[in-house]
Amino acid sequence: MMSAKPFTSVWTRERKGRREQGLSRDQIVRAAIELLDAEGLDALSMRKLGARLGAGATSLYWHVANKDELLELAMDEVYREVPTPVGASWRETAGAIAWGLRGAILAHPWSVGLIGVLPGIGPNALVMSDLLVKACKEAGFQGVDIDFAVGAVVAYTLGSAVPEAAWRGMLNRSGDSPCEVQTEMMPTIEGLAAGHPDLLEQYKDYTASGIDPLIGRQIAFDYGLVALLDGLDARRPRPDTGPEERGTERVRGERAAQDAPRTSP
Repeated sequence: MMSAKPFTSVWTRERKGRREQGLSRDQIVRAAIELLDAEGLDALSMRKLGARLGAGATSLYWHVANKDELLELAMDEVYREVPTPVGASWRETAGAIAWGLRGAILAHPWSVGLIGVLPGIGPNALVMSDLLVKACKEAGFQGVDIDFAVGAVVAYTLGSAVPEAAWRGMLNRSGDSPCEVQTEMMPTIEGLAAGHPDLLEQYKDYTASGIDPLIGRQIAFDYGLVALLDGLDARRPRPDTGPEERGTERVRGERAAQDAPRTSP
């Protein structure tokens, strides 16, 4: 029987200081992020980064064992950009983190390929997660419901930001403005959606509205986020909620999970 591969991370080993006349880890990570922002995830290699820094591989490997460790460090710098308000209400905190995480992902679209792939256990990621947990506790959620509430906020944010990052990447490659792309697509949409009149009418109305698609996506994100927080607000236990009522809510949730359609055997 094969033994499980031991978990390794840049965060599980002691950080080394700067070598004499060598690069610091912060310098390496900043250069890596600049390269990732400019050329994308596939463009990053230790050799290319070393050339960019005018340093040999030895200087890089002094601080990181491999490329994955470097990417862990870069991802945690992305999480540093997410605001972590102190003293705000639970809704303000959840909203600030959601907007901040969305903004960080859109500013660094290469991060999309790493979310869920590399462990988010760096100091900045933990600060963000801890604050969101505290906000949900403040809201009155208890036990595993805290995980569910945190997961709902994060999942909504990622589910909105990830396709938007891809869409913005397409715009950048095309060189066209969002409005130009929308107009160019109209004849195609009219042909493909001819059998879906309601959908086609909605697309035409939105296009005719003249709303800048970039602003429209911000409005849509805010609409969904407010709706999500309203839903969490409705589900959170109130101080005057007795154990019987809380138990009833949990049973309803369990039944809903049992009744949900299964996508796999």
